[in-house]
Amino acid sequence: MAADLVIRGGTVFDGSGGPGRRSDVAIAGGVVQEIGPNLRGRHVLDASGCAVAPGFIDIHTHYDAQVFWDPALRPTSCHGVTTVVAGNCGFSIAPTRPEHRDVIARTLENVEDMNGASLAEGIPWDFESHPEYLESVRRRGTVLNFTAYVGHSAVRLSVMGDAAYERAATPDEIERMGRVVVEAIDAGAAGFSTSFAFTHRGMDGLPVPSRFAERDEVEALFLAAGNTGKGAVLATAGPQCTYADMYELAPRIGRPLLYPLFAIPGGRHHHQLELHAQGIAHGVQVWPQVTPRPLTMQFTMADPFSLNVGALFGDLMQRSREERITAYRDPRWRQRAVADLEQVSMKPRWETCEVSQSERFHELEGRSVDELARERGTGPLDVMCELALAEDLTTRFRISIANDDIEAVGHLLTLGQTVLGLSDAGAHLGQLCDAPLYTDLLGTWVRERELMPLERAVRKMSGEAADIFGFVRRGYLREGHWADVCVFDPQTVGPGPVRRVRDFPADAERLTAEEPTGVRHVLVNGTPIRIDEVQLDAPELRPGTRPAMA
Repeated sequence: MAADLVIRGGTVFDGSGGPGRRSDVAIAGGVVQEIGPNLRGRHVLDASGCAVAPGFIDIHTHYDAQVFWDPALRPTSCHGVTTVVAGNCGFSIAPTRPEHRDVIARTLENVEDMNGASLAEGIPWDFESHPEYLESVRRRGTVLNFTAYVGHSAVRLSVMGDAAYERAATPDEIERMGRVVVEAIDAGAAGFSTSFAFTHRGMDGLPVPSRFAERDEVEALFLAAGNTGKGAVLATAGPQCTYADMYELAPRIGRPLLYPLFAIPGGRHHHQLELHAQGIAHGVQVWPQVTPRPLTMQFTMADPFSLNVGALFGDLMQRSREERITAYRDPRWRQRAVADLEQVSMKPRWETCEVSQSERFHELEGRSVDELARERGTGPLDVMCELALAEDLTTRFRISIANDDIEAVGHLLTLGQTVLGLSDAGAHLGQLCDAPLYTDLLGTWVRERELMPLERAVRKMSGEAADIFGFVRRGYLREGHWADVCVFDPQTVGPGPVRRVRDFPADAERLTAEEPTGVRHVLVNGTPIRIDEVQLDAPELRPGTRPAMA
């Protein structure tokens, strides 16, 4: 068969971690036909001076809803990613009973900063079960390959109804939940995901449904997912399943178990590192997810997500806007809130908090609230409340939460048996944009800081993730594999700027980064979606599919 297209003149890094080799790549029928010198095809893409790599795989996204109104999954598709996994942290939008569609939307609005009006306008709701959801996505088509975990909170709601937000499950309910999980994975779900993190508050500020689970439910659903023999399990640790529990449970699950791992100030992540070293020594298949990006969030006091780690702020989430304003005006409430925040493990680092955007006080933009507080003889929270009240709670603040120690982050990125993830793309739309973590890794950490060789970085972005999930014929540039390809210039690749736009359903805004540097061509299943650093956006261009798993 004559090749449809040849990528010519680049250095091929095949995703295995081996060194690059100068070769052409011939593609026919959506598949890599041949890799070698002097290949010919009907169309040619120039890769001179570039690395030719497998398309990157983003295993931690929340594109479950956005996929319906934005099949290109922006900005992820601009950064060399060709496959995404949604449904992370237990927050899939299926299975969903019709009467719980609003509950799911309100949960996502609180816990993942998705716009409720966008969700109401953008989700077609022509599905109830998770297999029906995957089929709904398939019918409409996607630019990237798309799959999703089945999420614990959604499974609980579908089986237990409103009680999912109230109590532990009965043995019968646990058995029914297990059947839902198996049905979803057998139909193509990427695995099972859940969260027990105290920061995850859903509808009306309540703990998300998965946080009401007890240990018997957790184990039963992990084992149900593992017994399918496919996909992975993702969990965010909490009382029901600690980090130590994950390493104990993983051998029984029989599938890779993933959890988020950030470099926490003060070395508070070192306990996880010790557990991980012990787990590796015993062959345990636990894979912490790591990221090169600092965990930095923007927020307003109308929705102070980054402060909801405290009980008082958590309670305030359940209150009206007027009640929040009343609290912010009360110096005694502020004092109690600060004292409460001092008691939590992830207490705010006021010295990293700054004024990000202010219509009335432009001169304060970029100023530290800690510094402003010293100047005014008050506390940082007092400054934030006073500025916010003066601007009807529209003042934006930016705070660094974790992962901003370069040495500590570098250690996590090079640690054995960790996987790249945690972009959270599709979530926290007004707070952060970490979809560019792949171009950031290549530009900042590989080229500028020389943390690891290029071939190792390519493996972390492609073959490693494909192996964990068992994606069939993906994650590698090999003859007979699907032609998911990213061609980039190692000397210029970078994440580009982040900007705020308003282009989602219901006129909702988001942060995005759609202008990376050095990403020359991207192909999904042999079809170009980016040529010569220009993103193609024809409505009919939807070459993505659901990746098969073995």
